[in-house]
Amino acid sequence: MSSPFENASNFNIEGGTHIYAKNYHHYGERPPKSSIEKLRDHIAAGALHNSDERCDAPACYPETRVAVQDEVVSWICDGDSDDEPKDIMWVTGPAGSGKSAIMGSVATTCQEKGILGATHFFSSFSGSANRRSKRFLVPTLAYQLVRHKDMNQVAEQIFSAIERNPAVFDHKLEVQLDELILGPLRACQEGRSTWPKVIIIDGLDECEAVQYHDEAKSNAPRRSKEDDQIEILSVLKKAASDPDFPFRIVIASRPEHAIKRFFADVAKSLTRELFLDAKYNPDADMALFLESKFANIRRERHLPSAWPSGDVRRTLIANASGQFIYVATVGRFLEVSGGDPDELLKQVLRLPGFKDSTDALAPLDALYTHILTSSPDPPLKSMQHVIGIPDAAQLAGMSEVD
Repeated sequence: MSSPFENASNFNIEGGTHIYAKNYHHYGERPPKSSIEKLRDHIAAGALHNSDERCDAPACYPETRVAVQDEVVSWICDGDSDDEPKDIMWVTGPAGSGKSAIMGSVATTCQEKGILGATHFFSSFSGSANRRSKRFLVPTLAYQLVRHKDMNQVAEQIFSAIERNPAVFDHKLEVQLDELILGPLRACQEGRSTWPKVIIIDGLDECEAVQYHDEAKSNAPRRSKEDDQIEILSVLKKAASDPDFPFRIVIASRPEHAIKRFFADVAKSLTRELFLDAKYNPDADMALFLESKFANIRRERHLPSAWPSGDVRRTLIANASGQFIYVATVGRFLEVSGGDPDELLKQVLRLPGFKDSTDALAPLDALYTHILTSSPDPPLKSMQHVIGIPDAAQLAGMSEVD
């Protein structure tokens, strides 16, 4: 069988992952782009779970979020135990509940197990605009399938589709899905037992709308981000409904109204919802996280082993109200502020707590405001970007966010 990186256009392979045109003798002219180069030009490289752009991305603290990670991975490997198996899992919860950290850790586990097909981590705070757009989703998934060691036949079909229709990247998502993923999968029936098992999409609610009209010259209505998010969900539902699509799909997002309605109505029969609530005991995980942070601070600042008291821990966890980002922000504040950690902790405890408001995020807002108004430290000043947008605290180096 020929390599997937060879085709009738005189391509050959070098090193297993790159294609080069051969027999191209026009001196001084650039060889025509190969199929994989054309595909590479249309991906969001930073959206891959292991991209350099995500080198500081949130991940679950060791030995935390174990129950929810195990539930997701078990579902990927074994499916549902009931009589109506689902092909989509929607992992959801409020801002700061740890969705992206969990998805990053699950993606790493799946890669280690050899069952990860592809990932796409949307981010509205990324420096790369292509991580905020629907336009790069399908090519990014296809690119990862092309590179999978057990999907050589599929790779060959994807390259053929690109050569037949180089403009496919400018078509709507449904056409891209049909030509770059579903068509190639249908054409390949052998070796499926060795294929990966899952595609992971994180941060769907952070996908922003692509506008196609000049607002100054057109009366066409603006697309909303919900329009693009529902378009993405529609093509993922189509994929999950196709008998030749071999992957389970895990989608993580906040429970935004349009997304929630889609899963409740349009894709209800295909979807298993996993809501990050008290069932997964986040308080115990936050206690473990805080104790590790406090132990580091005690060691570095030569503080007594009883610092801080158990009441302090319980108050911080109560103020977090299930939001990992709160304890992560407290830990980061104590670590990088440079002041007396005991005094800094007292400042945090004097802020309005969860009991002072029915808004679960009010303590976090108060904490951000205090950090911004009290610290001259430039790294902390960067948190101005996240006032009112809690899950963006990853920009300040948090370990557990959305």
